[in-house]
Amino acid sequence: MPLVAGVDTSTQSCKIVVRDADTGALVRSGSAKHPDGTAIHPDHWWDAFLAAAREAGGLDDVAALAVGGQQHGLVALDAEGRVIRDAILWNDTRSAQAAEDLIHELGDGDRETGAQRWADSTGSVLVASLTITKLRWLRDAEPDHAARVAAVALPHDWLSWRIAGYGPADESPLGPDLDALFTDRSDASGTGYYDAEAPGDDEGTTGAYRRDLLRLGFGRDDVTLPRVLAPAEPGGVAHPSVAGGAVDGGALLGPGTGDNAGAALGLGMQPGDIAISLGTSGVVSAVAPRRTADGSGAINGFADATGNALMLAVTLNAARVLDAARSVLGASFDELADLALAAPPGSEGLVLVPYLEGERTPNRPDATGTLHGLRLATSTREHLARAYTEGMLCGLADGLDALRAQEVPVERVLLIGGAAQSPAVQQVATQVFGLPISVPEPGEYVADGAARQAAWVLAAAEAPGAGAPEWSAAVSRTLDADPRPVVREQYAAVRDLA
Repeated sequence: MPLVAGVDTSTQSCKIVVRDADTGALVRSGSAKHPDGTAIHPDHWWDAFLAAAREAGGLDDVAALAVGGQQHGLVALDAEGRVIRDAILWNDTRSAQAAEDLIHELGDGDRETGAQRWADSTGSVLVASLTITKLRWLRDAEPDHAARVAAVALPHDWLSWRIAGYGPADESPLGPDLDALFTDRSDASGTGYYDAEAPGDDEGTTGAYRRDLLRLGFGRDDVTLPRVLAPAEPGGVAHPSVAGGAVDGGALLGPGTGDNAGAALGLGMQPGDIAISLGTSGVVSAVAPRRTADGSGAINGFADATGNALMLAVTLNAARVLDAARSVLGASFDELADLALAAPPGSEGLVLVPYLEGERTPNRPDATGTLHGLRLATSTREHLARAYTEGMLCGLADGLDALRAQEVPVERVLLIGGAAQSPAVQQVATQVFGLPISVPEPGEYVADGAARQAAWVLAAAEAPGAGAPEWSAAVSRTLDADPRPVVREQYAAVRDLA
């Protein structure tokens, strides 16, 4: 029974699952926390990975391993493989002005033209989340650091590189070989300097770096970028001190994946499937044969982990909106759900616009949350709990509308993430989205997707051309649609007010 490991190095923690490569059955798991913040030294990810691996009983017996991770974060390395400064994470908005500057520059001074050119070139209109905007910020705000940059990696690229045994000479067995960095199409497609649909270097492949855009953003393009691997192409072998030490030939390393693409792979998503994820960020994602080029910026056209496209509408404010409600109301997770369900749909006109930490979709990095319709009758804990829940979901419903506007098919809606287990969130989702909602069994979908990729790499090494293993994601329940138009109507009426 060969074993594979999937790693999710997320914003909040590192999670590892060890699964049977053939059946996907869970064998063991482990996790460890990351520190809070929007700028984190990557050493914290390495320490958390090692701690999670220990909790999972070690990785000596795994035959393949892959890493899924938070997208967009900037890991800047010098020629000695050292991290130059704390990694700037996807949810850090300091580069919002850099994004605007780059849009205008590509559009020769015209924002609308520039936005469409970015979408045509990379699938996304720039926002502060994307790596290229962070490189522009680094160039302008920290020129001494920028001058030292020899390689640019994403969080999962860097962790995979360390697992393979690379890093600074005094911290790793294989030293600082920057050419050993690798990534996959899904994570590369979120940098702002990679076109997932450009002709590839090999016949039949797609995807290429746009070094002209890198040069526009960073002022130079003489930096090492990770090799972009095909979905089942190994990036090397884990160092035996980290994983695979008891396996003949060691543990193959999968190309890894961005977190949303990893979750889609873990869920077995196909074209027509929509996943609404309620984690640190809120994500509406759809698998399709080709990406969109939405110049409005509502939809990001990324690649998935299988060769398809993955369209995303992303909000900065999801489960943390419920955390804020719990803090305001002094309620537990279960109590918050009970309170929300005790108020009527629409909360009698009380509406929260949930831009509590700025927003990415719509692109309003400096926005704040606003509460509308507060009256004596709606100044209750129940109404507030309902308004926070409805506001969070209305922001994501706008994302679903944007996908429909791009003619993305909507055949099945999956509600996932920690907040998806709330009875109130489930019920309100059927009312806000007006669609049947499928709720998969709780799981570590990103880590599971990484493990499935590892199993795919292992199978392809033995039988070239093998497809991804058929692992199933069980759906615990499907809820009937219960459309309540008043909720969306009230939200739309106040969403764009100052």
